[in-house]
Amino acid sequence: MTTGSNNSSLRKAAATKADEFYTHLPDIEKELQHYKPHFKDKIVYCNCDDPRISNFFNYFSINFEHLGLKKLITTCYKNQDWNLFSTDQSESAVYLEYEGDKNNNRVPDPEEIGVHKLKGDGDFRSDESIELLKQADIVVTNPPFSLFREYVDQLIKYDKKFLIIGHQNAITYREIFKLLKEDKIWLGNYVGDMSFKVPETYEEKKTRFWIDETGQKWRSMGNTCWFTNLEIEKREEELILYKKFNKNDFPFYDNYDAINVDKVSDIPLDYDGFMGVPITFLHKHNKNQFEILGIMNTGEENKGIRLPNTPHGRPLVNGKEKYLRVLIRNRTL
Repeated sequence: MTTGSNNSSLRKAAATKADEFYTHLPDIEKELQHYKPHFKDKIVYCNCDDPRISNFFNYFSINFEHLGLKKLITTCYKNQDWNLFSTDQSESAVYLEYEGDKNNNRVPDPEEIGVHKLKGDGDFRSDESIELLKQADIVVTNPPFSLFREYVDQLIKYDKKFLIIGHQNAITYREIFKLLKEDKIWLGNYVGDMSFKVPETYEEKKTRFWIDETGQKWRSMGNTCWFTNLEIEKREEELILYKKFNKNDFPFYDNYDAINVDKVSDIPLDYDGFMGVPITFLHKHNKNQFEILGIMNTGEENKGIRLPNTPHGRPLVNGKEKYLRVLIRNRTL
């Protein structure tokens, strides 16, 4: 008989398999170009990547010397119950270690890559994966979106530097927003549409899905972004403000003492009170210019981070609800 605990584990495994997306190399290159100084003499761990096909492994192994890395480790989730999740029942979970070019051809040859079998399935939460995590200085990967909160919680618990991909909606999770508010994590440089390779078993969608000429399945996702706690120049860039406050353009909320701002570019330069701004503000946030005070949102996912005096979590203007707003204040006035 299957126990409730086992059922729970299988559901989690199924969720992991369902959003097992492999990141397009150009998307990795576009973001990673901003972080080179962070990688010198560091151990990089990619713990949600099939190391045999991962573009994260490709990027870091090919650029190993250029970045001055000390070691590269990659693991991936591999469930052993092939009837449920895979046709590759003969394969076992593995992790790869690469410590740089040995024959001076500046190419990661197969004999230079250490391949090690794992006893378990390679889940990032397993004891084996956590032991590898403890060795790492920086974690870089595309974790399962369905497990994003749990994944970030683990990185914070073990005090790891990281650069990971997530959906913009993750900003609204109370656990993630709390970290953003406390300046423990922030958004990377790129936000927008990204393309991902998906497994053969991936269920075809009506939109944002295609099969290329080789038969490879692809899925694109909008509003995808990078989350990190690595310092980047973007964090020091001030948002240029040009509009002045007036009550017609910036009405006060019916249910909270703050003004509404519909566009980040319209944030008034001369208002020193509370302002509700779109979630896209967080892509341009400079902690020296603005203070993040909270979030006004609705939904069970965000219970506990809604502000008082907002019955539905969202602010009202003339009786009409606005979409999610981040509450901020200008520090410089």
